[in-house]
Amino acid sequence: MRNKFDMQLDSLKEQLIHMGELCEIAITKATEAILEGKEEQAREVILADEEIDQAEKDIERLCLKLLLQQQPVAKDLRQISAALKMITDMERIGDQASDIAEILLTAKLGKAKPNEDIGVMAQATAKMVTESVQAYVDQNMMLAKKVMLADDEVDRLFEKVRQEIIDYIAKGNGEEGAEAIDQIMVTKYLERIGDHATNIAEWVEFSITGNHHGAQAIHDREKAGE
Repeated sequence: MRNKFDMQLDSLKEQLIHMGELCEIAITKATEAILEGKEEQAREVILADEEIDQAEKDIERLCLKLLLQQQPVAKDLRQISAALKMITDMERIGDQASDIAEILLTAKLGKAKPNEDIGVMAQATAKMVTESVQAYVDQNMMLAKKVMLADDEVDRLFEKVRQEIIDYIAKGNGEEGAEAIDQIMVTKYLERIGDHATNIAEWVEFSITGNHHGAQAIHDREKAGE
């Protein structure tokens, strides 16, 4: 019975890796489409979001099957519960990559020069997604913590790009204001992707230790407000 359960857990990990890879590809392709004006590639990202949605459904089905048939306890239960939370964040990452691609198809980004840090943000967030999933598979607390810390750099890049674009408009490039604002929207979606990757890493922490960093942070804030 335990051997069968372990095989199903291995299958769960493989499916999570696959879903993480789909998210990483979507982030990279969507940002590349924006920076290089590849409209066809943007359409591919939007269509690929359906595959990410299907991966979420498949993993959810497997998790529920494990919960109902195996009735896991302790760490096994935490691993399955964490996976259910993680796929919600990964599905949202897919949505936001699709939103980035949609900007290229609905906006006019030809006038304003693309900010180079957008590509840096995309690489950083894609890496966060990959490493957060790998941390779950390996039950690697140090890697999960690394992802959480990486979010600070993504936030810093977002603020840097936002200020640079504001300064760009203020220097007499008002006619390109709409295009510049669209670039800010791209970076905002990337910043949110970083937040979701951090959420995944926090659920990894829960699967390993039973503690959830995000839940503790909320508790601390509420206590401070008393």
